[in-house]
Amino acid sequence: HRQNIKDSTMMIRYLLVCLSIGVATGFSPGAFRSETVSASATSLEGLSRRDLFDASAVSLAGLVLGQVSPALAASVDGTPKTILMTGSNSGIGFEAAKKLAAAGHKLILPSRTLDKAVATVAALGGGPNIIPAECDLADLSSIEKFGQELPSLLGSGTSLDIACLNAGLARKVGASDVARTKDGFELTVGTNHLGHFYLNSLLVPKLQPRGRIVVTASSVHDPDSPGGAQGKTATLGDLNGFLRDGKDFEMVDGEPFNADKAYKDSKLCNVFFFRELQRRLAASAATKDICVNAFTPGLIVSTGLFRDQPKLFTKIFDVAATNVFKVG
Repeated sequence: HRQNIKDSTMMIRYLLVCLSIGVATGFSPGAFRSETVSASATSLEGLSRRDLFDASAVSLAGLVLGQVSPALAASVDGTPKTILMTGSNSGIGFEAAKKLAAAGHKLILPSRTLDKAVATVAALGGGPNIIPAECDLADLSSIEKFGQELPSLLGSGTSLDIACLNAGLARKVGASDVARTKDGFELTVGTNHLGHFYLNSLLVPKLQPRGRIVVTASSVHDPDSPGGAQGKTATLGDLNGFLRDGKDFEMVDGEPFNADKAYKDSKLCNVFFFRELQRRLAASAATKDICVNAFTPGLIVSTGLFRDQPKLFTKIFDVAATNVFKVG
């Protein structure tokens, strides 16, 4: 099945099954609020954006280790873990990787290019326990190649303890062109959701029986959240984009392309994905003890996620997010 899922049409069909379970049973975007872990709790009110950035990194690192109140010890059970994290070359991912490396864990850090991964490892201080790799989430063949290389990266007899699916991108808010992945998917959903979806299918067989999967989502999937309420709100509709256009979809719900909504939709896909993944893993004796969490870091604009936004827009949006919309 994993060999066939790399085919674009097969992937679309499989995703329709997974996503339609949530749509058909009446799940609404806001229904997931209590099931995601947020770094923007009321206890953080009054902190600066830099403080929130640091808190988000600590929260992500702690959640990766299964710590509700992260002390960032070696792990909950006191042993070093083998952790794979996407999106570690900048932002919250980099800061979380720095904390995990300092705590003595083995890190496998795939990036879009090997050069970026090598640079990240160097910035983290290097060493045999921090391993660079290439995995372009906008290219299914790159993901497949990484999956084939993973056993040698893990080492003989070593399984993966934790997979942190953290990478993401957001197009310029005013972008009107439909950028696409190498395989023809709309770039935002194709990278943030479909790429991680395929990568995860290759990682689950490598996870140890009590492993953990952490998905970095966002509160903007929820139209009732401060960030999610701005502009067009997230909705997958009846998946008409998938049903009508296959891999050539512009938006999952079949509407014309909207860059801001595409990001929100991709985060809603992440939330549907983690819920359905946990249900399916729990239904199998072999994977029932694998835990899946989604993580909301809050709105931190000084990360690679905003790399395609104009600098002036980013500065203005940061001020507005803090002082006007109160987005965390």
